[in-house]
Amino acid sequence: MEKSNGTTVQEFILLGFRVGQQGRLLLLIFFTVVYTLTLAENFIIIMLVVQDSRLARLPMYILLSNFSWLEMCYVTATVPRMLFDLSFAHGVISFQACFFQFYNFFSLGNTECFFLSAMALDRYLAICHPLLYPKIMSQEACYKLVASCWILGFLWYAAPVFLISRLSFCGPNTIDHFVCDPGPIFALACPPLGYVPLLFNIFVSSVVLATFLFIVVSYAFVSITLVKTSSQRSCMKGFSTVSSHLAVVTLFYGSVVAMYVGPNGKDHAETTKVVTLFYSAVTPLLNPLIYCLRNDQVKEAMARLLRRKRMK
Repeated sequence: MEKSNGTTVQEFILLGFRVGQQGRLLLLIFFTVVYTLTLAENFIIIMLVVQDSRLARLPMYILLSNFSWLEMCYVTATVPRMLFDLSFAHGVISFQACFFQFYNFFSLGNTECFFLSAMALDRYLAICHPLLYPKIMSQEACYKLVASCWILGFLWYAAPVFLISRLSFCGPNTIDHFVCDPGPIFALACPPLGYVPLLFNIFVSSVVLATFLFIVVSYAFVSITLVKTSSQRSCMKGFSTVSSHLAVVTLFYGSVVAMYVGPNGKDHAETTKVVTLFYSAVTPLLNPLIYCLRNDQVKEAMARLLRRKRMK
Protein backbone atom coordinates (compact mmCIF):
# COMPACT_ATOMS: atom_id res chain seq x y z
CA MET A 1 0.00 0.00 0.00
CA GLU A 2 1.40 3.41 -1.00
CA LYS A 3 1.45 5.81 1.93
CA SER A 4 1.19 9.58 2.16
CA ASN A 5 4.82 9.83 3.32
CA GLY A 6 6.05 7.88 0.31
CA THR A 7 6.76 4.61 2.13
CA THR A 8 5.19 1.27 1.26
CA VAL A 9 4.06 -1.44 3.71
CA GLN A 10 4.28 -4.82 2.01
CA GLU A 11 4.61 -7.10 5.02
CA PHE A 12 4.13 -7.34 8.76
CA ILE A 13 6.26 -9.08 11.39
CA LEU A 14 4.47 -11.36 13.85
CA LEU A 15 6.43 -11.41 17.11
CA GLY A 16 4.62 -14.50 18.39
CA PHE A 17 5.60 -15.82 21.82
CA ARG A 18 8.43 -14.28 23.78
CA VAL A 19 10.10 -17.52 24.84
CA GLY A 20 13.51 -19.05 24.35
CA GLN A 21 14.52 -21.78 21.93
CA GLN A 22 13.52 -24.57 24.32
CA GLY A 23 10.16 -22.92 24.97
CA ARG A 24 9.53 -22.61 21.23
CA LEU A 25 10.27 -26.31 20.79
CA LEU A 26 7.90 -27.31 23.59
CA LEU A 27 5.14 -25.08 22.17
CA LEU A 28 5.74 -26.52 18.71
CA ILE A 29 5.41 -30.11 19.93
CA PHE A 30 2.40 -29.38 22.13
CA PHE A 31 0.37 -27.52 19.51
CA THR A 32 1.30 -29.97 16.77
CA VAL A 33 -0.29 -32.68 18.92
CA VAL A 34 -3.28 -30.43 19.71
CA TYR A 35 -3.81 -29.59 16.03
CA THR A 36 -3.55 -33.25 14.94
CA LEU A 37 -5.97 -34.44 17.63
CA THR A 38 -8.42 -31.64 16.81
CA LEU A 39 -8.54 -32.59 13.15
CA ALA A 40 -8.86 -36.29 14.00
CA GLU A 41 -11.67 -35.82 16.54
CA ASN A 42 -13.75 -33.58 14.32
CA PHE A 43 -13.16 -35.76 11.25
CA ILE A 44 -14.41 -38.80 13.18
CA ILE A 45 -17.64 -36.97 14.06
CA ILE A 46 -18.19 -35.99 10.42
CA MET A 47 -17.48 -39.54 9.27
CA LEU A 48 -19.90 -41.00 11.83
CA VAL A 49 -22.72 -38.70 10.78
CA VAL A 50 -22.14 -39.20 7.06
CA GLN A 51 -21.85 -43.00 7.24
CA ASP A 52 -24.58 -43.64 9.80
CA SER A 53 -28.01 -43.39 8.16
CA ARG A 54 -29.76 -42.83 11.50
CA LEU A 55 -27.66 -39.84 12.47
CA ALA A 56 -27.54 -38.38 8.95
CA ARG A 57 -31.32 -37.80 9.00
CA LEU A 58 -31.41 -35.96 12.32
CA PRO A 59 -31.10 -32.13 12.24
CA MET A 60 -29.09 -32.11 15.46
CA TYR A 61 -26.34 -34.20 13.87
CA ILE A 62 -26.46 -32.36 10.55
CA LEU A 63 -25.68 -29.24 12.57
CA LEU A 64 -23.06 -31.06 14.64
CA SER A 65 -21.22 -32.40 11.57
CA ASN A 66 -21.12 -28.91 10.04
CA PHE A 67 -19.96 -27.53 13.36
CA SER A 68 -17.14 -30.09 13.36
CA TRP A 69 -16.10 -29.01 9.86
CA LEU A 70 -16.20 -25.41 11.06
CA GLU A 71 -13.89 -26.27 13.97
CA MET A 72 -11.42 -27.90 11.58
CA CYS A 73 -11.39 -24.74 9.44
CA TYR A 74 -11.22 -22.50 12.50
CA VAL A 75 -8.14 -24.14 13.98
CA THR A 76 -6.51 -24.29 10.53
CA ALA A 77 -6.93 -20.52 10.10
CA THR A 78 -4.28 -19.81 12.75
CA VAL A 79 -2.41 -22.85 14.06
CA PRO A 80 -0.46 -23.96 10.93
CA ARG A 81 0.91 -20.44 10.53
CA MET A 82 1.82 -20.35 14.22
CA LEU A 83 3.58 -23.73 13.94
CA PHE A 84 5.51 -22.46 10.91
CA ASP A 85 6.73 -19.41 12.83
CA LEU A 86 7.68 -21.55 15.84
CA SER A 87 9.65 -23.89 13.57
CA PHE A 88 11.63 -21.35 11.58
CA ALA A 89 11.47 -18.17 13.72
CA HIS A 90 10.14 -16.50 10.58
CA GLY A 91 7.39 -14.14 11.65
CA VAL A 92 7.19 -12.25 8.35
CA ILE A 93 3.75 -12.26 6.70
CA SER A 94 2.72 -10.33 3.61
CA PHE A 95 0.16 -7.56 3.80
CA GLN A 96 -2.35 -9.57 1.72
CA ALA A 97 -1.79 -12.81 3.68
CA CYS A 98 -2.21 -10.96 6.98
CA PHE A 99 -5.61 -9.55 6.03
CA PHE A 100 -6.68 -12.84 4.45
CA GLN A 101 -5.96 -14.58 7.78
CA PHE A 102 -7.71 -11.75 9.66
CA TYR A 103 -10.83 -12.09 7.49
CA ASN A 104 -10.95 -15.90 7.68
CA PHE A 105 -10.34 -16.03 11.42
CA PHE A 106 -13.08 -13.54 12.28
CA SER A 107 -15.51 -14.91 9.69
CA LEU A 108 -15.13 -18.44 11.06
CA GLY A 109 -15.57 -17.16 14.62
CA ASN A 110 -18.65 -15.29 13.48
CA THR A 111 -19.98 -18.45 11.81
CA GLU A 112 -19.45 -20.30 15.09
CA CYS A 113 -21.72 -17.76 16.83
CA PHE A 114 -24.44 -18.47 14.28
CA PHE A 115 -24.02 -22.23 14.53
CA LEU A 116 -24.24 -22.18 18.32
CA SER A 117 -27.46 -20.17 17.94
CA ALA A 118 -28.80 -22.66 15.37
CA MET A 119 -28.05 -25.56 17.71
CA ALA A 120 -29.80 -23.74 20.56
CA LEU A 121 -32.81 -23.19 18.27
CA ASP A 122 -32.82 -26.89 17.38
CA ARG A 123 -32.88 -27.93 21.05
CA TYR A 124 -35.57 -25.33 21.84
CA LEU A 125 -37.86 -26.66 19.11
CA ALA A 126 -37.17 -30.31 19.95
CA ILE A 127 -37.88 -29.93 23.68
CA CYS A 128 -40.39 -27.08 23.87
CA HIS A 129 -42.39 -27.92 20.70
CA PRO A 130 -41.85 -31.65 20.05
CA LEU A 131 -45.03 -32.07 17.98
CA LEU A 132 -44.12 -29.24 15.60
CA TYR A 133 -40.41 -30.08 15.53
CA PRO A 134 -40.44 -32.58 12.61
CA LYS A 135 -42.32 -30.09 10.42
CA ILE A 136 -40.39 -26.96 11.38
CA MET A 137 -36.93 -28.55 11.47
CA SER A 138 -37.17 -30.79 8.42
CA GLN A 139 -34.01 -31.86 6.60
CA GLU A 140 -34.60 -29.21 3.96
CA ALA A 141 -35.10 -26.49 6.59
CA CYS A 142 -32.01 -27.68 8.45
CA TYR A 143 -29.83 -27.47 5.33
CA LYS A 144 -31.15 -23.96 4.67
CA LEU A 145 -30.28 -23.03 8.25
CA VAL A 146 -26.77 -24.44 7.80
CA ALA A 147 -26.27 -22.51 4.56
CA SER A 148 -27.49 -19.32 6.23
CA CYS A 149 -24.94 -19.72 9.03
CA TRP A 150 -22.06 -20.10 6.57
CA ILE A 151 -23.17 -17.29 4.25
CA LEU A 152 -23.92 -14.78 7.02
CA GLY A 153 -20.71 -15.69 8.81
CA PHE A 154 -18.53 -14.85 5.84
CA LEU A 155 -20.48 -11.86 4.53
CA TRP A 156 -20.62 -10.06 7.87
CA TYR A 157 -16.98 -8.95 8.05
CA ALA A 158 -16.30 -8.43 4.35
CA ALA A 159 -16.89 -4.67 4.40
CA PRO A 160 -15.18 -3.90 7.78
CA VAL A 161 -12.05 -5.89 6.93
CA PHE A 162 -11.86 -4.24 3.51
CA LEU A 163 -12.08 -0.79 5.13
CA ILE A 164 -9.35 -1.69 7.65
CA SER A 165 -7.10 -2.89 4.81
CA ARG A 166 -7.47 0.54 3.16
CA LEU A 167 -6.06 2.38 6.19
CA SER A 168 -2.58 3.93 6.03
CA PHE A 169 0.20 2.29 8.05
CA CYS A 170 2.92 4.77 8.87
CA GLY A 171 4.99 3.42 11.73
CA PRO A 172 6.59 0.12 12.64
CA ASN A 173 5.12 -2.97 11.00
CA THR A 174 5.57 -5.24 14.02
CA ILE A 175 2.50 -7.05 15.37
CA ASP A 176 2.90 -8.25 18.96
CA HIS A 177 0.80 -11.37 18.39
CA PHE A 178 0.93 -14.73 16.65
CA VAL A 179 -2.05 -13.86 14.40
CA CYS A 180 -3.19 -10.77 12.53
CA ASP A 181 -5.56 -9.38 15.16
CA PRO A 182 -7.47 -6.07 14.84
CA GLY A 183 -6.10 -4.53 18.03
CA PRO A 184 -2.41 -4.59 16.99
CA ILE A 185 -3.35 -3.73 13.39
CA PHE A 186 -5.25 -0.60 14.50
CA ALA A 187 -2.25 0.32 16.66
CA LEU A 188 -0.03 0.32 13.56
CA ALA A 189 -2.39 2.46 11.45
CA CYS A 190 -1.59 6.16 11.25
CA PRO A 191 -4.28 8.63 12.31
CA PRO A 192 -6.88 9.70 11.59
CA LEU A 193 -8.60 6.32 11.61
CA GLY A 194 -12.03 7.88 11.19
CA TYR A 195 -15.07 5.73 11.85
CA VAL A 196 -13.39 2.39 10.97
CA PRO A 197 -12.56 1.17 14.54
CA LEU A 198 -16.04 2.12 15.76
CA LEU A 199 -17.67 0.38 12.81
CA PHE A 200 -15.64 -2.77 13.39
CA ASN A 201 -16.49 -2.82 17.11
CA ILE A 202 -20.18 -2.43 16.28
CA PHE A 203 -20.03 -5.38 13.89
CA VAL A 204 -18.25 -7.56 16.47
CA SER A 205 -20.36 -6.64 19.50
CA SER A 206 -23.70 -6.82 17.68
CA VAL A 207 -23.18 -10.43 16.60
CA VAL A 208 -21.70 -11.57 19.92
CA LEU A 209 -24.42 -9.93 22.04
CA ALA A 210 -27.34 -10.87 19.77
CA THR A 211 -26.37 -14.54 19.45
CA PHE A 212 -25.47 -14.85 23.13
CA LEU A 213 -28.83 -13.41 24.23
CA PHE A 214 -30.65 -15.68 21.77
CA ILE A 215 -28.85 -18.73 23.17
CA VAL A 216 -29.51 -17.74 26.80
CA VAL A 217 -33.22 -17.13 26.16
CA SER A 218 -33.55 -20.40 24.20
CA TYR A 219 -31.98 -22.48 26.93
CA ALA A 220 -33.98 -20.67 29.60
CA PHE A 221 -37.19 -21.82 27.90
CA VAL A 222 -35.70 -25.31 27.48
CA SER A 223 -34.84 -25.48 31.19
CA ILE A 224 -38.33 -24.34 32.21
CA THR A 225 -39.91 -26.97 29.96
CA LEU A 226 -37.66 -29.75 31.31
CA VAL A 227 -38.41 -28.82 34.92
CA LYS A 228 -42.14 -29.03 34.21
CA THR A 229 -41.94 -32.44 32.52
CA SER A 230 -43.47 -35.35 34.40
CA SER A 231 -40.88 -37.90 33.30
CA GLN A 232 -37.72 -37.76 35.38
CA ARG A 233 -35.82 -39.82 32.80
CA SER A 234 -36.73 -37.41 29.97
CA CYS A 235 -35.79 -34.50 32.19
CA MET A 236 -32.36 -35.91 32.99
CA LYS A 237 -31.71 -36.82 29.35
CA GLY A 238 -32.71 -33.35 28.22
CA PHE A 239 -30.52 -31.63 30.81
CA SER A 240 -27.60 -33.87 29.81
CA THR A 241 -27.86 -32.66 26.22
CA VAL A 242 -28.37 -29.04 27.24
CA SER A 243 -25.41 -29.13 29.65
CA SER A 244 -23.09 -30.21 26.81
CA HIS A 245 -24.28 -27.34 24.62
CA LEU A 246 -23.95 -24.86 27.48
CA ALA A 247 -20.40 -26.03 28.21
CA VAL A 248 -19.37 -25.31 24.61
CA VAL A 249 -21.16 -21.94 24.68
CA THR A 250 -19.45 -21.02 27.96
CA LEU A 251 -15.99 -21.89 26.61
CA PHE A 252 -16.46 -19.87 23.43
CA TYR A 253 -18.25 -16.78 24.74
CA GLY A 254 -16.22 -16.75 27.95
CA SER A 255 -13.03 -16.53 25.87
CA VAL A 256 -14.47 -13.76 23.69
CA VAL A 257 -15.52 -11.73 26.74
CA ALA A 258 -12.07 -12.21 28.30
CA MET A 259 -10.57 -10.64 25.18
CA TYR A 260 -12.41 -7.36 25.82
CA VAL A 261 -12.55 -7.33 29.62
CA GLY A 262 -8.93 -8.29 30.21
CA PRO A 263 -6.32 -6.08 31.87
CA ASN A 264 -4.86 -3.09 30.04
CA GLY A 265 -1.44 -3.10 31.67
CA LYS A 266 1.93 -4.12 30.32
CA ASP A 267 0.94 -7.80 30.30
CA HIS A 268 -2.13 -7.15 28.17
CA ALA A 269 -0.44 -8.34 24.95
CA GLU A 270 0.63 -11.64 26.52
CA THR A 271 -2.82 -12.13 28.08
CA THR A 272 -4.41 -11.52 24.68
CA LYS A 273 -2.17 -14.17 23.11
CA VAL A 274 -3.11 -16.74 25.75
CA VAL A 275 -6.85 -16.07 25.42
CA THR A 276 -6.69 -16.11 21.60
CA LEU A 277 -4.74 -19.36 21.75
CA PHE A 278 -7.39 -20.85 24.03
CA TYR A 279 -10.41 -20.15 21.82
CA SER A 280 -8.61 -20.69 18.52
CA ALA A 281 -6.79 -23.93 19.34
CA VAL A 282 -7.92 -25.44 22.66
CA THR A 283 -11.72 -25.11 22.41
CA PRO A 284 -11.88 -26.85 18.98
CA LEU A 285 -10.06 -29.74 20.68
CA LEU A 286 -12.43 -29.84 23.67
CA ASN A 287 -15.74 -29.32 21.85
CA PRO A 288 -15.96 -32.78 20.19
CA LEU A 289 -15.24 -34.42 23.54
CA ILE A 290 -17.88 -32.35 25.30
CA TYR A 291 -20.53 -33.08 22.68
CA CYS A 292 -19.85 -36.78 22.24
CA LEU A 293 -18.55 -38.35 25.46
CA ARG A 294 -22.03 -38.27 27.05
CA ASN A 295 -23.95 -38.75 23.80
CA ASP A 296 -25.40 -42.26 23.61
CA GLN A 297 -26.38 -41.94 19.94
CA VAL A 298 -22.82 -41.09 18.93
CA LYS A 299 -21.46 -43.98 21.00
CA GLU A 300 -23.94 -46.37 19.36
CA ALA A 301 -23.01 -45.07 15.90
CA MET A 302 -19.33 -45.62 16.68
CA ALA A 303 -20.09 -49.18 17.86
CA ARG A 304 -22.04 -49.91 14.64
CA LEU A 305 -19.19 -48.54 12.53
CA LEU A 306 -16.61 -50.66 14.35
CA ARG A 307 -18.78 -53.77 13.93
CA ARG A 308 -19.03 -53.13 10.18
CA LYS A 309 -15.25 -52.71 9.98
CA ARG A 310 -14.65 -56.00 11.83
CA MET A 311 -17.11 -57.85 9.59
CA LYS A 312 -15.17 -56.72 6.51
